[in-house]
Amino acid sequence: MNVTLFDLDHTLLPIDSDHAWGEFTTAIGWTDPVEFARRNDAFYAQYQAGELDIHDYVRFATHAVRIRGRAAALAARAEFMRTVIGPVLRPQATQLVRQHRDVGDGLAIITATNAFITRPIADAFGIDDLIAVELECDNTAGGTAWITGEILGVPSVRAGKVLRFDSWLAARGLRRTEVWVRFYSDSMNDLALLEYCDEPVATNPDARLRELASRRGWPILDLFSTIA
Repeated sequence: MNVTLFDLDHTLLPIDSDHAWGEFTTAIGWTDPVEFARRNDAFYAQYQAGELDIHDYVRFATHAVRIRGRAAALAARAEFMRTVIGPVLRPQATQLVRQHRDVGDGLAIITATNAFITRPIADAFGIDDLIAVELECDNTAGGTAWITGEILGVPSVRAGKVLRFDSWLAARGLRRTEVWVRFYSDSMNDLALLEYCDEPVATNPDARLRELASRRGWPILDLFSTIA
């Protein structure tokens, strides 16, 4: 069985959806523009440097959603999809996904961005299987039945992507030795999974990954001619 995995931000999308969601919530008045931008940019720089504490970041990034509640959050997410994500869905990316679907590959998006943001994006690409940071909900008796700001299970970040992918395989009754795995990613943060798969493809790679891919002879795919 062939499995093709896609990172999302700066791989299938020419933007970082997590960072863009933060900017969107500021634009609609949910956060203080100066303080939120300062912290959001700092977290993003930590991510690019491979130093992000994902638990701290998720508490920060989901604060406005937790406060606003489910109905308002879902409505905002729909508007985010319409005004921010829709315009940056590039034909190069949708064609790449279609190419692998047409030859019968199993497809999944595997991302460090949380599932609240990324589930409708995966749907837009027609990919059912999403391995993302799952958010804990307060499902206790008398609880809010809404997200708490904590992460549920293993976050799909760095080496956690390998663990989550293995769990994804196991849930389908598959062993790693039974599948040929291709993985498209832009980031050195995904090095563990790139090394774990059979065919790593450095896609719109950052400078460090481009240099490493060149040294190791990995395919390099510059999917977008311009980055929005």
